[in-house]
Amino acid sequence: MKDFTLISSRENPVVKQIIALQKSADNRKKAGLFVIEGLRICKDAIENNVKVSRLIVSKTALKKYNDDIKYLSDFAVFFNVVTDEIIGKISDTKSPQGIYMIVEIPKEVCKIDTKNKRYIALENVQDPSNLGAVTRTAEALGFGGIVLSGNGCDPFSPKALRASMGTLIRMPLYFTNSIIDFCKENGLKSVAMVVDKTATDIKDYSFSDNDIILIGNEANGLKEETIRDADQKVTIKMTGSAESLNAAAAAAIGMWESIR
Repeated sequence: MKDFTLISSRENPVVKQIIALQKSADNRKKAGLFVIEGLRICKDAIENNVKVSRLIVSKTALKKYNDDIKYLSDFAVFFNVVTDEIIGKISDTKSPQGIYMIVEIPKEVCKIDTKNKRYIALENVQDPSNLGAVTRTAEALGFGGIVLSGNGCDPFSPKALRASMGTLIRMPLYFTNSIIDFCKENGLKSVAMVVDKTATDIKDYSFSDNDIILIGNEANGLKEETIRDADQKVTIKMTGSAESLNAAAAAAIGMWESIR
């Protein structure tokens, strides 16, 4: 196991750094770093070649997960053990395992690097729980990646990472300021999911391998210009009294229909 440094003070700069990265997307962006918590997601990060700046574990975790922590420490530049008292200060969960990594934010990718796989794009989706749910469904259904617009929630926030169950570490993420421009640059056919009775019923639309499903903001849906410029508009016909679906639910239906 790599040598570690013990941290027992809440005022230690490493503790302050973890707290800052947990709290703010701006802090994460400026530092180019984010925090992951839990043994499973830490292993996922390593298996997906995420660069590890620092491993931080509690004294209790070191005893309980000694072999796993030995494995994780081999990939970290720095390794710290903290007192159990400090864990309560830095943890974003109620019952923490006491295992954390500070890792580098992957470099932004604008071009897809795989072919003949489905993709889904989220435009200005604000709820990290929705983002996490969508990525879990996308991974389960074999989608090639998630396209995120610049004004959506931060995929590297603790809540998004937790909701995704590690999927946001494993799935390719693509960032863009314009969903439509991204589609055109990558030869993808944009299929906008809208609440519009005149749009094609999604059950009647024949999806192809270069289609990308577009999902909009929870409150406002897709932007007007995105809908206008999309190659295809589809809708989920409602038979009940509800006028629309939650973004994650609509995305799940769209993805399922695209592979059915």
